[in-house]
Amino acid sequence: MAHRPQDPEGNTPSRDGWLIMAAPFGRLLLLTLVLFCCGSGCGSGLRAAEAEEAEDCRHLRLGQYLCRDPKIDESTQEPENCRDGVAFVDCLPAPNVTCRLSNGTEVRFSGDEVGFNRTVACRNVTGYSYKVAVALSLFLGWLGADRFYLGYPALGLLKFCTVGFCGIGTLIDFILIAMQMVGPADGSSYIVDFYGARLTRLSITNETFRKPHLAL
Repeated sequence: MAHRPQDPEGNTPSRDGWLIMAAPFGRLLLLTLVLFCCGSGCGSGLRAAEAEEAEDCRHLRLGQYLCRDPKIDESTQEPENCRDGVAFVDCLPAPNVTCRLSNGTEVRFSGDEVGFNRTVACRNVTGYSYKVAVALSLFLGWLGADRFYLGYPALGLLKFCTVGFCGIGTLIDFILIAMQMVGPADGSSYIVDFYGARLTRLSITNETFRKPHLAL
């Protein structure tokens, strides 16, 4: 037959007494659970902070890296590694920036190491000089020399036979070539100084972002 425990004075504790005696153990258990949850949360927070610090180098924000200027080919006036309209330049993360390389290695940079590459736009050129085309159009346009040079032999011959369409065609061609509206017949671009005056054509496609108009 089981006996209920008694206090030091020999009295059997009531139900309220049992609750009073169990209260410290409940508080201790609750405190243990709180500390365990806080420890897990802090650990997760630290791991998240470490993961955020060690982000991909290609996702660095502006001001956290510096990209070098491309190396320009003297003959084409375009970046040396230009392929299919794009060229790659080296980018250096800022000092004390930690990020992951493309192979997954985490590196803390000092400002002199290459962390990733960015693409810059370049043009496809095949040897037609803008300066030569403008000079031919200005001085020998009435003979069709500009059209012969750009690869339009039929128009060049027609201008030669009509003396530049009596001068009218010569003037029109000079304006179009000077504004780079008429280019080489093969579809390539003129050779223009990389840091010189260039014509940039703007166009709108289905992928162009359009700012919605606010209703009045």
